[in-house]
Amino acid sequence: MKLRELFEKAIETGIKNDLRGEELVRKELEARQKDYEKLKDDEREFFDMESLRNPYSDSGIHVGMGDEEIKTALVGIDIEPGEIAVAKAMIESGRKIDVLIAHHPEGTALARLWDVMGMQSDILATMGVPISVAETLMDKRVSDVERRLLPTNHSRAVDCAKLLGIPMINIHTPADNMVARHLQDLFEKEKPYKLSDLLDLLMQIPEYRHARKEGAGPKIIIGSDKRKTGEKVFVDMTGGTEGSKDIFPSLIQSGVTTVVGMHFSDEHKKEAEKSNLNLVIAGHISSDNLGLNLLFDQVAPDIEMLECSGFRRFRH
Repeated sequence: MKLRELFEKAIETGIKNDLRGEELVRKELEARQKDYEKLKDDEREFFDMESLRNPYSDSGIHVGMGDEEIKTALVGIDIEPGEIAVAKAMIESGRKIDVLIAHHPEGTALARLWDVMGMQSDILATMGVPISVAETLMDKRVSDVERRLLPTNHSRAVDCAKLLGIPMINIHTPADNMVARHLQDLFEKEKPYKLSDLLDLLMQIPEYRHARKEGAGPKIIIGSDKRKTGEKVFVDMTGGTEGSKDIFPSLIQSGVTTVVGMHFSDEHKKEAEKSNLNLVIAGHISSDNLGLNLLFDQVAPDIEMLECSGFRRFRH
C-alpha cells in the first residue's frame, strides 16, 4: 500500500464514521471550496489546499511524497523526538520501518488542531442541544485553544523525521471518530440500565481490559455504579480536544444524563457536578487505541504494526 493511499483511506473512513453524518461533512467541504474560490490571489498562498479534501485539520502527511510503499509502520499514540530516535536505532540494527504513524497531532496538524473543534457544535446538535447555543459556547473554547497553541514549537518531531528521511503521518480525528461512533452505537443498542452495566460493556472491549490491568481502566468520576444511566448517553470523544465546560446545563436540558469521555479536566468535572450529570472516564490512551485499531482493521489490515508510545494492536 502506498503512503497516500493509506492516509486517504483513513480520512474517508473517518468521514463515514463521523457523528455529524457523512452528508453534513460533505457540505462542509463544499463550503470550504466556495470560501477558497472567493480568496484573492495573495491570500491563496496561505490556504491549506489539503483541507479541500481532508476535513480534519489535525491529521496529515508530514514527511514523504505519498508514493512510498508501506509494509511496516512504527505506530505510537505520540511520535516525538524520543520515539524517532528509537526508530533510527531500530533501522540501523536492520529493522525495516517504512513510516511513522502518530495519533496525536504534530507539525501543522498540531498548529491547526483548533480548526477541527467546530465539528463539536454539530455533534452536540445531534444530541438535542440548540445549534446556536452549541456554536456560541464552542466559539470561545476554540479561541482559547488556538491562543494556547500559538507559542507551541509544533515542528520539533516533524523536523527530526525529515532529517532522518523517515516518512511520517498522524491520524487524529478520523481515529477518534471511530471510537466515538463505536461506543455511541454500542450504548444506544445495549441501553445499559445502571452505570455498572455501562462499565461492564466497556470491560468487554480488549483495549479497556488491557488498560485496567495497567491501572488505567474505566472509572466513574461523578455518580456511582448504582446510579441509573438514563435515556441518553453522550460519548464525548472526538473533535480535537475537550469542548466548552459550560455546555453541561444544555446537555441536561436536552435529556442527556450520562457523558462518557476520554478525559475531563477539573474545571469540566466541577461544572458537570453542578448539572448533576453522571461522568465516566473510559480512558484516554485506551480509547485512542480503540479508535486506531478499529481504523486499521478497515484501512490497513495487512500492514505490520510495531507498537510504541502506548499503542497496542488489537484486532476486532
